[in-house]
Order: sequence, then structure tokens, then C-alpha cells
Amino acid sequence: MEAKATLRYARVAPSKVRHVAQNIRELPVDEAQRVLLLETKAVARDLRKILDSAVANAEHNHELDPDDLYVADVIVNEGPILKRFRPRAMGRATRINKRTSHITVVVAEAVEEPAAAARTAEPASDEE
Repeated sequence: MEAKATLRYARVAPSKVRHVAQNIRELPVDEAQRVLLLETKAVARDLRKILDSAVANAEHNHELDPDDLYVADVIVNEGPILKRFRPRAMGRATRINKRTSHITVVVAEAVEEPAAAARTAEPASDEE
């Protein structure tokens, strides 16, 4: 079972978000929160709020235990670009692109693979 939370139209460039998002993919939720708390980039605050919201959604809507959750995926898409103009020399103007992002954090319940647990429990017997 998985739950997600989305922030749309965040006024930060998607490339900046992706640098921080790659640090928390596939981590347990508590460890991902610690990583975001220590991250120096400003977008880490937004990502932490989205992660907390996804955990709350999992707990409230799907009755999942927050201690068993991990960050299944962080999806960062481009939003609309706000186009602005800046005056330049000799009467010219250049365009300034103010990029926006749509950020989705997906958390899922961590389950141990029964096959992997069985392989570690049984010792290999090569005595035949």
C-alpha cells in the first residue's frame, strides 16, 4: 500500500529540486527526514513538508504504521514557466524564465521478501 502527497506550482526550478530529491529516494521515512533536516538547500524545507504530509496521508487514509514506511519515489516535473523581461544595453531586452515545479512524494510500506528471508535462514548443504 502506498500514499502520496503533491506540491504544485512550487516557485523553484525542477533541476534544483532533483538534486535534493535523489538523496532521499528509497530511504526509510525517519532517515529521509533527518537527511532533509540537515540539507542546506532551501528546497529541502518544502520536501520535508511534503514528506510529512505523505506520511500523514498514509497513517490517516490507509492506517499504515509510520515506522514501517519508506520513500518509494520522488517525482519532480516542470510546471508553467513565468516569463519576465530584463532591460539590456542599446534598447534590447532579454527574457528571464522563472521556472516552477510539481513535486510528488510517494511513501510505501516496507515489506520483507519471504524468499530472501528463507534463503538466509536455510544453510546450504553441499554434502551429497
